[in-house]
Order: sequence, then structure tokens, then C-alpha cells
Amino acid sequence: MTQTIPTTSAEFDHTRIIERPDGFYWQDDRDDREYGPFQTMVDAVADMQMADDETAAEESDIDDVRVAEDVLGVPDWIDPDTGQLADDERTRTDDH
Repeated sequence: MTQTIPTTSAEFDHTRIIERPDGFYWQDDRDDREYGPFQTMVDAVADMQMADDETAAEESDIDDVRVAEDVLGVPDWIDPDTGQLADDERTRTDDH
């Protein structure tokens, strides 16, 4: 019985699948991390795609929060000393 090897799109050009005696790994060239071992190449590709989906979802959530803050008029600067949101009435000054 032959099993088809899944193809990946161009957005996964920064990743690669590595076969070792203990299983299959996938590596992300952006941060040089390896994930695995997986019993099959199909499992490694599925995990790689799932990790990309989770990253996209997290980035989308961050963007949604920023949009909501802009709509509500929440300032994007936080005072590093107090942890309070910036006050529109005062000018920000940073000690350099």
C-alpha cells in the first residue's frame, strides 16, 4: 500500500522535514527550532501546518485587540514606571 506524501505550499519554504532513526522532525529556519519526533512524515507535516495555523490565529487576535483599543480610544503607550496607560493631557517625556 502506498501512501501519498502531502505537499506544502510556498508559505512553508522556511521549514524542512528531517528523517532520523528515531522518527521524523520538522525544523523552522526562522528560529532554528526542531519539533518531533513523529512516527510518520504525514504526522510531522500535520503538526507543522497546525503550528502555522496557531501562529496565524494568535497574530489575528493581537490585531483584533489593537483595532478594539483604537476604536475605544485606549492609548497604546504604557508608562514603564507605573504601568498605567498614558494620559492624553500630559506630554510623554523619556529619560535618555
